[in-house]
Formats: sequence, structure tokens, C-alpha cells
Amino acid sequence: MKTGMVTLIRGDGIGPEITDATLEVIEAAGVKINWETVEAGQEAIAEHGTPLPGAVLQSLKKNGIGLKGPLTTPVGSGFRSVNVTLRQELKLFANLRPVKSLPGVNTPFNDLDLVIVRENTEDLYSGVEHMVGEDAAESIKIITRRASERIARFAFDYAIQNGRKKVTAVHKANILKLSDGLFLESTRRVAKDYPQVEFNDVIVDNAAMQLVLNPHQFDLLVAPNLYGDILSDLCAGLIGGLGLTPGINIGEEVSLFEPVHGSAPDIAGKDLANPTAMILSAVFMLRHLGYSSAAERIEKALYGHYEEGKYLTADLGGDTGTGKMAAALAERIAKMD
Repeated sequence: MKTGMVTLIRGDGIGPEITDATLEVIEAAGVKINWETVEAGQEAIAEHGTPLPGAVLQSLKKNGIGLKGPLTTPVGSGFRSVNVTLRQELKLFANLRPVKSLPGVNTPFNDLDLVIVRENTEDLYSGVEHMVGEDAAESIKIITRRASERIARFAFDYAIQNGRKKVTAVHKANILKLSDGLFLESTRRVAKDYPQVEFNDVIVDNAAMQLVLNPHQFDLLVAPNLYGDILSDLCAGLIGGLGLTPGINIGEEVSLFEPVHGSAPDIAGKDLANPTAMILSAVFMLRHLGYSSAAERIEKALYGHYEEGKYLTADLGGDTGTGKMAAALAERIAKMD
């Protein structure tokens, strides 16, 4: 951390509610963080004319670390995705999405533990597109050797550091022989430098089917931007939904922690949102900052909360509000002392 401060973006929709819940849990764990709060998203448009004011990027570059609530992405028109812009402007090349079953959340797979590593800066998300006449649109898929090798090396390094035994590259090189072919060639080349880690590759449509049939065959998947985005949402569904899945964006200078899910404007302000994904994102942030003990306490409290099965939010069949769940977690953490 560069300045001793952490940039805080509360987000749109349910963002402020789950952010408040997360801050309450962090405080209960005894961690005092100097937050620098900056505004992005819908409210920033009204005040600044843009969903991503320059102060947001300046804060993240200065502090080197941030915690972010979900931001609304206009569909089909309007401003470009703030999330994509942040990742590109800050060179957050790796998107890490751990997918781990929570006790008491009944799904077809109750003991899942895998990770998706997604290249975060190029592919179709580069946003290079234009109209061809009046009746056609063209989007350009950009895959480079440098970015592909970088994300592959990140994936293998993460595997070794975290006890993962197998890396699987996801691609569509049977059809996209140049772009995805380059991604596959790059990951194969990097894999040779890590003989202690098993490596294989799978075509993306087959990967989707195999994840539904038998996700335990996978340990860590590394994928280009679009496939990684889609498959990480699929995997979130395997453990109970997006409300349970954290997200981490890693760059050479900045790290940004955020829940995978969207801003859910339909339930904003109704005290219905599940704060779990935001809390788990903060757990990874605390580990990144060196607060490993506090991170373990929060995670242990969260798993104990789910194992007990009380005070669950509506997405999991309960009737507990966001605030009450946060209070229950904070109380559980306090009792650990």
C-alpha cells in the first residue's frame, strides 16, 4: 500500500448497503483502515458529467489499493462500462474469481473449490468497434502474445503459491485459429516453465458443459476476457449465486477488490441484498494488506454463520435484511475474542 490509505467506492444500487455491512464487519474484526471515499457511477454523472471522474483514478493510483461496490453498466447505449475502463486505465491485467462452496447452501455440488483467472485488459472487451454502413456493426477481438503470456504466468504462479495442482486453459482455437490460437500457444509455452503443475486445455463450449456435469475435474481455469467473464458467472451459479462470489483485480501497481455481481437497482434501498460477496472481497483485501488474522476471523465467522443457517437473506430463502446479517456477523466475530 503506497499511502496507508484505501480507496473506497461505495457503488450504485445496493452498493452503499453492502458496503456499510462490510465496513461494520471489518471494524468488528478490529481493523482500522484509513478510507479515502470517492464517487463513481450514476451519482457521479449528475455531479461530474461522467460516471468515472478523474479523482477516482487519481485516488487508486495514489493509494495502490481499493474496495469497490457494484457499479451500473448501461446496456446497449450510454457511457462505457466503468468497470472495464477502470481495469484498462489502471492496467489491472488479472481478474481472480475464487469459487468456493459455503456450508449450508444446498447446491448440486456442495464441496466445490476452484478458481478462474481471467485476462482483464483485451479481447472483445477492448471496446474497439464501429458501424459498417447503417445495418452492420463490427467488433474487433484483440489478443496479444504479451497479455496472454502474462496472464498465463500469473495463473501458474498463483497455482503454486496457493497449492493448486492443475491449470486448464480455456479457448476456442478450433475456430478462432489466430486470436484464440495465439492465446493457447502462449499458455502452452508458459506451462513448460512450470513442470510441477499439471496443464491441459479445453474448448470453451465444452468447458461450460463440463463445469455443469463435473466441476471437480477443474482446479484453476485461465481464460481470455470474454470467456472468463461468462464462465465465472456460471461457476457462481454452482455455489448458490453471484451474491456469494468475490472478485479481485490485480495489476502491477494497483489492486481493486469488488463483488462479482451487479448493482441490482430493483432491490436498492430495501435492505434485501446479500453482502457476502462484498465481505469476501474485503477478506481478500485484508490478506493483501497483511491483516491475515482479521481476514481469517471474518471468514470463519461467515462460514459459521452459513453453517448455522440462521439470518439468511432472501436470495437464499431467508428473510434477514442486509443490516441484520452484518450485525449477526459482527456479533459472532466479537465472541471470538
